[in-house]
Amino acid sequence: MARTGALAQEKEMGKSAKSRGAGLRSLRGRAEESVPPSLDRLIHERMRLGIVSALAVNDSLTFGELKALLKTTDGNLSVHARKLEDAAYISCTKSFDGRLPKTEYRLTAAGRRALERYLNHMEALIRATRER
Repeated sequence: MARTGALAQEKEMGKSAKSRGAGLRSLRGRAEESVPPSLDRLIHERMRLGIVSALAVNDSLTFGELKALLKTTDGNLSVHARKLEDAAYISCTKSFDGRLPKTEYRLTAAGRRALERYLNHMEALIRATRER
């Protein structure tokens, strides 16, 4: 009943459902704006950060090696690897080892630069937090 009363009050004040939705979007927009623009959202996701980090310390890793290292499923790994590949952060080479398919991933120069920027940003956040 209180909910109905609140909706009636909003309607009386000239607010439509559209304006309420716009208000929510503007609030969401402010929350998104609070994330510093230099933070690479593509790498920030946990699984993708794991993939990029693992490839940063290895010349290359196969799909099976990454799957075991990150303790994830085939589908989860393939979706996240594809996003990194689309951004040109990693390269994917498919071949056969005898009759078995082999998918191998490598970190690209762009991926290494992106990881370095991400790590520098996180280190700056840590320093700023500790200085407070």
